[in-house]
Amino acid sequence: MTKIDIRPVKLPDDKQKTANHALTRVRAYLAEHQEASQITVTVQDGGDREPLALPREAVELLASLLAHLGAGRAVSIVPSDAELTTQQAADMLNVSRPFLIGLLDAGEIEYRTVGSHRRITASSLLEYQRRDDHRRRGVADELTQLGQEMGMI
Repeated sequence: MTKIDIRPVKLPDDKQKTANHALTRVRAYLAEHQEASQITVTVQDGGDREPLALPREAVELLASLLAHLGAGRAVSIVPSDAELTTQQAADMLNVSRPFLIGLLDAGEIEYRTVGSHRRITASSLLEYQRRDDHRRRGVADELTQLGQEMGMI
């Protein structure tokens, strides 16, 4: 298993403006060139300029990254097949490790054991998050509807 470093990166306040400026330019380029499956950027190293071809998907991911960083949010990139420790998974969900263990034991999140340790794939964790978000939205909608029926909202 490859060790995954999920420490988030957060830009200092003075670099957020640079990220937002770059985001504006990247989004404009993507909008103007919707048919392009490959995008060429120019990389400058000292005085040398060199073209660099990137898949459109990578540039779209870059735009998403810039949007979060420019908004002052910390960002981590984790491959979907990455195996996380229980502590890493708990950190990603922003819950305690014992709470995560309870979710694993209840069958809410898929995992495998390696010796006596549990390993959770990032895709399993994201699937749980998606299901949990959907469930919470449903409950919130139901509460809103009840509030409206009772004339409280």
